[in-house]
Amino acid sequence: MSTTPGRPDLTDLLQAAVASVGGTERPGQVAMAEAVAEAVEEGSHRLIQAGTGTGKSLGYLVPALAQGERVVVATATLALQRQLVERDLPRAVEALHPLLRRRAAFAMLKGRSNYLCLHRLHEGAPQEDEPSLFDPYEAAARSASGPSSKLGKDLLRLRDWADETETGDRDDLTPGVSDRAWGQVSVSSRECLGASKCAYGAECFAEAARERAKLAEVIVTNHALLAIDAIEGAPVLPPHEVLIVDEAHELVSRVTGVATGELTPHGVTRAVRRAAKLVDEKIADRLQNAADGFEALMELALPGRLEEIPEDLAHVLALLRDAARATITALGDTKDRSVADEDAVRKQALASVENVHDVAERVAAASEYDVVWYERDDRRGASLRVAPLSVSGLLREKLFHERSVVLTSATLKLGGDFNGVGASLGLGPEGQDDGELPPWRGLDVGSPFDYRKQGILYVARHLSPPGREGSRSDMLAELAELVEAAGGRTLGLFSSMRAAQAAAEELRGRLDLPVLLQGEETLGELIRRFAADDRTCLFGTLSLWQGVDVPGPSCQLVVMDRVPFPRPDDPLTSARQKAVEEAGGNGFMAVAATHAALLMAQGAGRLIRASGDRGVVAVLDPRLATARYGGFLRASMPDFWYTTDRNQVRRSLAAIDEAARKAATD
Repeated sequence: MSTTPGRPDLTDLLQAAVASVGGTERPGQVAMAEAVAEAVEEGSHRLIQAGTGTGKSLGYLVPALAQGERVVVATATLALQRQLVERDLPRAVEALHPLLRRRAAFAMLKGRSNYLCLHRLHEGAPQEDEPSLFDPYEAAARSASGPSSKLGKDLLRLRDWADETETGDRDDLTPGVSDRAWGQVSVSSRECLGASKCAYGAECFAEAARERAKLAEVIVTNHALLAIDAIEGAPVLPPHEVLIVDEAHELVSRVTGVATGELTPHGVTRAVRRAAKLVDEKIADRLQNAADGFEALMELALPGRLEEIPEDLAHVLALLRDAARATITALGDTKDRSVADEDAVRKQALASVENVHDVAERVAAASEYDVVWYERDDRRGASLRVAPLSVSGLLREKLFHERSVVLTSATLKLGGDFNGVGASLGLGPEGQDDGELPPWRGLDVGSPFDYRKQGILYVARHLSPPGREGSRSDMLAELAELVEAAGGRTLGLFSSMRAAQAAAEELRGRLDLPVLLQGEETLGELIRRFAADDRTCLFGTLSLWQGVDVPGPSCQLVVMDRVPFPRPDDPLTSARQKAVEEAGGNGFMAVAATHAALLMAQGAGRLIRASGDRGVVAVLDPRLATARYGGFLRASMPDFWYTTDRNQVRRSLAAIDEAARKAATD
């Protein structure tokens, strides 16, 4: 393994770190560490696919720590953030200390709303939002029996927790509290008074986290904060020389989410209510009239994309934008001391009105680089949304200049190469120097698992293709037979909640096996129960495709009901497909098929989580075998032994079930 003169050998460092977590060094991990070290030394970029079981965390942490540069590690999930901060980093730092002769400091940093706000906790939430929330809470807290509502109990527990916690991080509160309760004790960055103006600034949890990050050599954060850092004018993260994006298959989606704006009648009305007490009556009336016009228009809004902004919407948005701008100017000058704690209330009002102004102005601008659409659901009513047509330009401009970037995941090669993911990140073809960015290279370090010996990919070619409507009785019958042959042990991944519910109902009536359904209990509890009982099945939708890690005999059959293409009427997906086609590309393959390939690769990855695992991934959609895009999708999944023979698969499942039962009794 290469090394820099004067530095310990990377081989020795990796061996020490791996030993500290009780692991064994793996060829893929070694190859990854070498690639990361090379990228940092060159100031270049890497896309590294590291399969399950590679030990990729240490594969990038060790070379990053060895370089002595400041490193930001961004992940998509809380589970990985916790693993890095609570296990991998502490052990690696201690193990490398004798060799590096230093202990690297590390810290976790999240967005401000993830931390408890002491000002909000002690001074109360704005009365415009919850006019009677805190008074009943205070009364209940003083009563002998304490608060009776769940909200009151949550708030009382948050007050007690505030005296105990060192971080104020919501994720450190166990068990958690509802979003509504947390909203009473947290603020966004726009709502924050700032440490210098806040009476609790010296004790602020969010500011303390930032100070720790400034002193740290390794900063662990999430994709959302990375996106905010890229999009916002003021930097949130400290300057750093190396950026490592783990779970990188999620990055484009998370950045798109952060860059998406929304206007709802409720949100606009809330902004009016917050500002009304602080500005001149004439200005408040102007904003209220604009809000009334927006609400009336939204009552008639039909879901779907707005390829052009209708004249009536453009008029309403112009009124809303201009009224919001006048209100912002007035709020900047207000000194209304009749309002208790005026600075906090003013900041809250400013944040709400600025959001209304910014989104209204963005939609009214009708940029060719934005997609605008109406949404409607039973709970939230109608909303107006705007999102970037692509985030590749933003990522190219903000992510890859002035730092070395390593992006890693178990699923970055789609259809057999890295170019699809690279293009979504704003990168050119692999290995080409375009004069602006250094060339990037992709590396697949494989997996320690022997997928062809450990797993089978079965495609039910004989079934009828899924349609948009109607039940699939042949699919449900096939599912029941597979689950019965496996003796339970099934993770069912469905393209919709309706399909998952129908399958759970059908199998509960057909088989004497426990069937758990997403939504009937918290996800963590469902996964715990699924892992605890080999006979149990777990059915659900999107979060299960990527969020389940259950090695051993509890998960030996993973079923996908259909190829998970995005909805054809999804405004953002259809707009992106159209843009690719207008540029001369294949919109379906670049957008819909790539989306499906990523999910199927992640879903299939739920099966083999340890070297002793055995099982079957069953796709109950014949298109994976018969359609032209089927080869692309299969090439994106682990290299399982492939078959369409239903009888062979039943025999294999029965044999796996028998072996698992025998092992349990030995």
